[in-house]
Amino acid sequence: MDAGKLETKAMRDLSDSDWLHHIEELGDLEGYCEPLGQAHSVLFADRGPVLLVSFEIRAAIRARSEEQLPIGFSIAEANGHSSLTIIGHDESWFRDPRVYAYFDRLVDEAFFEDFDRVVFYGAGSCGYAAAAYSVTAPGATVIMLAPQATLEARLTAWDDRFRRRRRQNFTDRYGFAPDMLDGAGAAYVIYDPLIAEDAMHAALMARPHVTLLPCRNLGSTPETALAEIDAIEPLLAQACAGTFTASAFWRLWRGRRNATRYLRRLAGYLDSSGRPWLEALLCRNVVTRLGGPRFRNRLVALEDQLEKSGHPLPGPAVGRTPA
Repeated sequence: MDAGKLETKAMRDLSDSDWLHHIEELGDLEGYCEPLGQAHSVLFADRGPVLLVSFEIRAAIRARSEEQLPIGFSIAEANGHSSLTIIGHDESWFRDPRVYAYFDRLVDEAFFEDFDRVVFYGAGSCGYAAAAYSVTAPGATVIMLAPQATLEARLTAWDDRFRRRRRQNFTDRYGFAPDMLDGAGAAYVIYDPLIAEDAMHAALMARPHVTLLPCRNLGSTPETALAEIDAIEPLLAQACAGTFTASAFWRLWRGRRNATRYLRRLAGYLDSSGRPWLEALLCRNVVTRLGGPRFRNRLVALEDQLEKSGHPLPGPAVGRTPA
């Protein structure tokens, strides 16, 4: 086994506390790493005049790649940018007075004024935090994947996905994320409009300077879906370069045409919607371009179903292997 595989295995075998110690050592080399109470940590890497601020959950960081490094840290490093990563040791929506105090300190120190451009990024609960804390860096660009606007029951009783977290206070400082976006330079909300709760949270985020980017069949884990089509790194790299736009995103989103998981989600949606004709056309397109036994088998079944119903697909059947 080579050294790289040994290092990967060693990272995978680390306990959470040992992994955090590894991140602290990385902070000592790059800038600093310090705890924010018992539930959060912050990792800062000082590299250049552009700063990428990301909010990430420890379990997601460890599961994302073999290196087990925060995505914001890795992307910023690859592009020569500084990074500030707020790590939640669990899903907390970063509702912690110690996190408030840390961002208060950054404001008092005029920390963000040292950078030419600042980008905030997060997904889900981390997207909520990216919006909520962006108020500390006026003019920042904010990229959010399926964020929650708040979990305050009075405003979001229709979202019962996070009932246990409603005990947290979403009405005090840095509370209602849409209001905290008022000072942002530009903000983007990427979400699946077919997931009603995500669409409603996105609607709460709507402001003149907030661009909503609805992506049908993006799914409930948008960061994973965008990573599958290699869109996360260019998206954040463009944001850090000041070139990210809605048009740039839609060009990246075209990569879904070759993403197996996305195509399966789309086929499942067409199946559950009772649209066999469109599902058959999708399967035919995938089989023609990419192959794949699952889509081919499904296409054979759909072709038979459509022929029996008297509505066959035009042209020769392509699902069957020639004799």
